[in-house]
Amino acid sequence: MAERVTWGTIEDQTITFPMNVDDFNAATMGFSVPAAAAAALLPGDGFEIIEIGPGVAQFIISLCDYRDNPWGDYNEVNLGFLARPAGAGDDVIGSFIYRMPVDQQFTCEAGNLVMGFPKVVTRIDADYTDAQVTFQLLDGGELALSVTVPRVRTDDAAVRVETTSYSYLNGVPHGTPLAMDMSAAVVEPGDVHLTIGSGPIADELTSLGMPAEPDFCSWGEHLTATFQLGAPL
Repeated sequence: MAERVTWGTIEDQTITFPMNVDDFNAATMGFSVPAAAAAALLPGDGFEIIEIGPGVAQFIISLCDYRDNPWGDYNEVNLGFLARPAGAGDDVIGSFIYRMPVDQQFTCEAGNLVMGFPKVVTRIDADYTDAQVTFQLLDGGELALSVTVPRVRTDDAAVRVETTSYSYLNGVPHGTPLAMDMSAAVVEPGDVHLTIGSGPIADELTSLGMPAEPDFCSWGEHLTATFQLGAPL
């Protein structure tokens, strides 16, 4: 068991690691996009895009509905790419999330200060029916992105994936190790419906060729995750 580490206090709440998320729902999907367009959205020069083919990057959209999280019960949209620290070997594979909107203030402040994650507070709706879920992200009060996926189910257990999420903390390249459930419930790519709205986020998505059919998609409910305290690279 990893030793528990206390980072400090935010708004009278003590921040400790490992941080265990005991319940969240998530849709995760990947898209093949132009590597040059992806690199244009990567800030600074501390990280580089991983090409999954000549001139092709993997764009990841993760839509999370956190139900039982020490930092709140909030919705989050992750937009990022498979990436590695600049100059690292080909065996190093992680992700750089260039946008991470959330809909609550505490997780925004904690994510910014502790992990360097690019969290901002905006409206994110997660609307459920028995058959599907729709996430809607607003940017400046206008719809930027809407994604609808079927609530597919499986008896297969989720797969525990260990990875590193990269960021800049106080301008310094940073890595946050994490272990997260990846649902085994596979969504048919043609059943994923994306709508791109307006505003800066929508413009960035359009530059990547969105809306498009994903290469893969999963939907999971009652997933778990563990975040470690990150460190400079």
